Amino acid sequence: MTDTLRNQTNRDVQRAERRSLLAGLAQFQGPSRWRSIFQFSSTALAYVATVAAMYAALKMTVWLTLAMSPLAAGLVVRLFILQHDCGHGSYFRSPRANEFVGWLCSVVTLTPFSSWRRQHAGHHAVWNNLDQRHGGADIYSACLTRQEYLDLSPRRRWFYRITRHPVVAQLILPPFVFLLLFRVPFDTPRTWRKERRDVHFTNLALAITFSGLAVVLGWKQVLLVQLPVVVFASIAGVWLFSVQHRFEDSE
Repeated sequence: MTDTLRNQTNRDVQRAERRSLLAGLAQFQGPSRWRSIFQFSSTALAYVATVAAMYAALKMTVWLTLAMSPLAAGLVVRLFILQHDCGHGSYFRSPRANEFVGWLCSVVTLTPFSSWRRQHAGHHAVWNNLDQRHGGADIYSACLTRQEYLDLSPRRRWFYRITRHPVVAQLILPPFVFLLLFRVPFDTPRTWRKERRDVHFTNLALAITFSGLAVVLGWKQVLLVQLPVVVFASIAGVWLFSVQHRFEDSE
């Protein structure tokens, strides 16, 4: 009887602590319109200013331009984080505002917003679920159990290991994904018409943006500025995503 009362008391204390914690967090659960606007506008302006400085630095030396690439890449990663929050509908209260800002971010991150948003929702639905992990997952968040790996053929084991080697997974594949793979609806079902249109619409916006820059500044200058930024940003962003999902003692 004493153990039963003690257990009930512990449960009551835990419930009370949980209610207190939730009450304390309530003020942080909803989006703040002005903070959201400030975070987006300040990041976007900082990115534009940094890229403008990189173009200007080309007149002196390309090495100064390249030295500023990590800063611009960090701002791209920041914009991707904001795009991520828009994709979850948590950045603004308004769905239209989330859609609009998410799409603006996608022109910088090279990631079609609507298509990525739906695929990412699938990732959240199945991640860490061994029964459903073969849909909505990727090499950075999915894994095999030890027995499943041992059951693979030697060729498939080799492929599994090589695609997850740090040089391949963290350095080679990220730029390939953002520069090329996201340009086509590679894993978007044909029934997802809006998402497939979004891929092509994003490509059109990118083509207009970079063609305009090339006409004004030259293709060589555009490549020297934009390509290193995309490479650095994709590597850093994928690394962040990777370490968030797979680490020692994770379950």
